[in-house]
Amino acid sequence: MVTTHVFIAVSLDGFIARQEGDIDWLLKRDDPTEDHGYAAFIADKDWIIMGRGSYEKVLTFNEWPYDLPVLVLSRQLADTTVPEALKDKVQFSCLTPGEALADLMEKNVHRVYIDGGQLIQSFLREGLVADIVITTVPVLLGSGKPLFGVLPHDIDLTLLSSRSFPSGLVQSHYRLTP
Repeated sequence: MVTTHVFIAVSLDGFIARQEGDIDWLLKRDDPTEDHGYAAFIADKDWIIMGRGSYEKVLTFNEWPYDLPVLVLSRQLADTTVPEALKDKVQFSCLTPGEALADLMEKNVHRVYIDGGQLIQSFLREGLVADIVITTVPVLLGSGKPLFGVLPHDIDLTLLSSRSFPSGLVQSHYRLTP
């Protein structure tokens, strides 16, 4: 069985990026002396599934940050060629979340990191998220790309842990309650 896991930062008012995708508000608060647990989180994952927006944002970084294989779910990119530098690292697909997980299960994948607001929303709507680690950044953006969107029903969560950092960030780990 494949389980999916979210690790993401949001503004206090629930946005993961400005409307145009900028995450400057997050990057300027990143304190390299604080361990927010990403390395421990990613250590037991087999794959990363991300949406097009996250993929395009990562392409603006100085270097590709992932050692794990990445599946980008996007109707727009599905028929395009993966850049040469990422040939062995990235795949494009237009599969649904459920189809993507079924495909990964055939490859003996067990734990997947899900990244990207719209993609996370899709996985949540289909009941395909096991747990969520949300790091709240003490800033109000007023508008932007929300982490959560319209849901067909309530999704109950169980708080597993919560901690604060000297920088003011607060991190909460939730398991989705079946």
